[in-house]
Amino acid sequence: MMRPGHVIVACVFALLTIGVVMVNSAGMVVDPKVPVSIQGVLLSRSTIYMGVAILAMAMTSWFAPVQLLGAVRGGADAVGPSPERTSGWSMSFLWIGTLVLLAVLAAVYVPGLGVSKKGATRWLGLNLPGLGDLSVQPSEIVKWGAVLLTAVYAASMGDRIKPFFKGHLPLLIALGAVVGFMVIEDLGTAILITAVAAIMLLAAGVSIWKFIALIPVGVVALVAAIVKQPYRLERIETYVNPYVDPENTGFHMIQSMVAVHNGEIWGRGLGNGLQKFGYLPEDTTDFIFAIICEELGIFGALTVVFLYAVLLGAACLIVFKQRSPLLKLIGLGVASTVLLQAIINMGVVTALLPTKGIALPLLSSGGTGWILTAASLGVLVAMDKLVAPADETVSAAAASGGALVAIPVREGGLATG
Repeated sequence: MMRPGHVIVACVFALLTIGVVMVNSAGMVVDPKVPVSIQGVLLSRSTIYMGVAILAMAMTSWFAPVQLLGAVRGGADAVGPSPERTSGWSMSFLWIGTLVLLAVLAAVYVPGLGVSKKGATRWLGLNLPGLGDLSVQPSEIVKWGAVLLTAVYAASMGDRIKPFFKGHLPLLIALGAVVGFMVIEDLGTAILITAVAAIMLLAAGVSIWKFIALIPVGVVALVAAIVKQPYRLERIETYVNPYVDPENTGFHMIQSMVAVHNGEIWGRGLGNGLQKFGYLPEDTTDFIFAIICEELGIFGALTVVFLYAVLLGAACLIVFKQRSPLLKLIGLGVASTVLLQAIINMGVVTALLPTKGIALPLLSSGGTGWILTAASLGVLVAMDKLVAPADETVSAAAASGGALVAIPVREGGLATG
């Protein structure tokens, strides 16, 4: 029987392979001077990104166990720490981490580094030998940094995370500053970070009623972010009725629905889609799922959904086996980020949600996203390795008819499993 970590590796490899194939298919042009070949796909930039992503996952899955064990045995996850010492350590990490994340976001406004595309300044321009001009999206870095920041703070606080003012309010202020800065250019990722942080805090022991009480504040902030940018209001209007302005604001959603509809059950066939030839914008990035639906049909779409579901199931098994609150929260944050991002993207493509520029994990073209997502999932693989000795002990005891006695360990905020 495959271990959950092996299942995650298989799912990541499968999704990246589909991503490489579909990105190259969506990038096809009607030009006899640019023939499509297997060699062209294998030497494409997306294939290189896939290789780097797999390497990143391998590195985190091989080397992370030592680092994670160090975190478990000391610092945020130590058993029975001094409340005063831990609180001071938590606050220092929180505010230093917040400043780092804000600096990463602010880098796009540094002259010579920031790159503007289609009216948004979300990228850093880099030039690397062999790869040419590259665009790095700082919000991808901050997205995963926020998971680590939330997990370390919540785990180090333990039960003391539950009170509002001395518990989780400092984290809410820190994340609010990061999200507020990000909303200027990227509302979708800001919403994703907020949702993942809420899930992690609920798992850490914060009462759901406190989040319900904060809903009006969140709604006001969301409305302000939408009203401040006219194009966001247009997207809401388009979501309600894309045919109000089918040639402009509604064009994107209409073309996406056409692509999904034309795929029917079995699709037009790989490479035979029509919407990618100048009809559907962002076909290799945010709307790659529409091309999958058109060319591979419902079967292809369900295959992608199935892979995400299996990946989520394996991640949950790994999280449930962890004894450390810190590792539980990190695993939960990684799994929630991938799942919610996939749901938002597929919801946008199928017109179930308003149009928003957010990528489909491990499928949408984008080197930064592929590499960081694969590396983060590699941490889950590393966590699975940490529980391997315990599993072997249980199996040996069961085989010999012996019994194991569970020794309770004091851990704050999360139930152990």
